[in-house]
Amino acid sequence: MVTGASSGIGLAAAVDLARRGDQVVLVGRDPARLQAAGDRVRDASGETPELFRADFAVLDDVRRLAEKLRAAYDRIDVLVNNAGAIVLQPVTTVDGFELSIQANHLAPFLLSNLLRDRVGRMVVTASGAHRSGALDPNDLNLPLRRYRAFTAYGTSKQANILFTAEAARRWPEIHSHCFHPGVVRTRFGNESRLVAAGMRLLPFRSPEKGAETLLWLVNSDPARLRNGGYYYNRRLRRPLRKAADPQLAARLWTASAKAVGIDA
Repeated sequence: MVTGASSGIGLAAAVDLARRGDQVVLVGRDPARLQAAGDRVRDASGETPELFRADFAVLDDVRRLAEKLRAAYDRIDVLVNNAGAIVLQPVTTVDGFELSIQANHLAPFLLSNLLRDRVGRMVVTASGAHRSGALDPNDLNLPLRRYRAFTAYGTSKQANILFTAEAARRWPEIHSHCFHPGVVRTRFGNESRLVAAGMRLLPFRSPEKGAETLLWLVNSDPARLRNGGYYYNRRLRRPLRKAADPQLAARLWTASAKAVGIDA
């Protein structure tokens, strides 16, 4: 199952997996783009994927998605938590959270917890942008008060890495890994003409190139990977200390569980 599968590295990964003969489930926010992604997967593989719509800016959407998935599947071999966004202006969701931290961390955190007993492996799209993160588990909305888009995004990516490592400690039966895809030419920041132009003109990676480590993590023997590890270009890497602190990861888990209304 791939979230954020309507475009970018999520769609590239879904196409590749379907071509290999895997049953692929696509999750996306926009119905038209999700259907177009499903058509592309079908054209590439000859198989029609299952499509599920959910907006990660709405936690009730995530809860409904989990209910539908649980009803449809007894087993999810791999959950790819790939959905994410760079938010250029401060936005508060209907749930009361800064949009980046909700869409990129709290929503996949909730979904993973709700599907925990069905999942065999989890792969999380993190980022080298965690270097700009300034996470405070006591105040997940801190970026709203001094908003800088890339700090907010980096904070959510810092949270992704901490979540992955803590999931490996709490859920040893699930092989959990995260990765940095590189700087990929995607729809990120399309509402800004400057960012959109940069995405078109600068020598960024293609979505297919950005998806390579994701696909490698999905298909590798777990015995050859570090549970909870952070990877880049198919190699284990060490994130910055602020994304590798077990105490901070545990505090984030507790704060995230409280935020989404589940037991820690």
